Amino acid sequence: MSPVDPLAELKLNPAISPATIEHETKRLGLDKPIYVQYIYWAKNFVKGDMGTTTSGELVSTKLKERAGNTLLLSFCVIVATWLVGIPLGVVAALNFKKTADRLILFFATIGMAIPSFFLAVLCLIFAQKTGAFPIGNLTSSNFYSLSFFGKFIDIAHHLVLPVFVLTVISAGSLIRQMRANLLDTLDSDYVKFARAKGLPEHVVIVKHALKNAINPMITLLGFEFAGLLSGAALTEYIFQYPGLGRLILEAVMKSDINLVMASLMIGSFMLVLGNLIADILLKVTDPRIKS
Repeated sequence: MSPVDPLAELKLNPAISPATIEHETKRLGLDKPIYVQYIYWAKNFVKGDMGTTTSGELVSTKLKERAGNTLLLSFCVIVATWLVGIPLGVVAALNFKKTADRLILFFATIGMAIPSFFLAVLCLIFAQKTGAFPIGNLTSSNFYSLSFFGKFIDIAHHLVLPVFVLTVISAGSLIRQMRANLLDTLDSDYVKFARAKGLPEHVVIVKHALKNAINPMITLLGFEFAGLLSGAALTEYIFQYPGLGRLILEAVMKSDINLVMASLMIGSFMLVLGNLIADILLKVTDPRIKS
């Protein structure tokens, strides 16, 4: 239904014959009504056939090339976000309305407000000026000649800037949510009773308050996992990171219907997988949840 023509580039090329254009139109099913195109795509997708791109490549092949890179980036961002967001949220709550709390909230608000593409551009300029970090791709040109440890360091070096940008953007909301949850928990009756029993403060915080305050954060994990696919698109594009986010953005710009549809299904799968992981973690951390 988009007014963008997937074959616009071919039609503007004088070297492409009308017969070739007609063949491509039929191959992609663009000569059929939109509902017929969708039914045809859905039947093939159920069978495992995701179709072909406008350039003639298999969609499944394109996705396999990028899926591992996106999962690696998503995993690193989630781990970094939680390692930063949860402790800072706890510190902010335990220092309610004190200097530490105000400073943490200030930087968390900046992280939430700053556009991801703007921060990515700043990091890109920094990398170009200093040469401290590589730009583009996931590996260096001499990657296959390196040792195992050298390959690990090379990949980690390429991941620093994308992970930093996405962590800064994501950590702000996690900090504020963790702070609010812990403040509510600290004001609950069972925490007051634990303190009245004379338990040490660190036991009250870790064993009683923190354990219950973190459960809602685990629930958000599934949505965070799926949101990284779309949220990382601009960051991947700026850093030329070979991930699904960049692939989807390029597919939308080219109106590559089959590739866009398959990418949306992957996003849905990541949402289901993320929620499944969150449910399993909730079962482990909260004994009140029964099978």
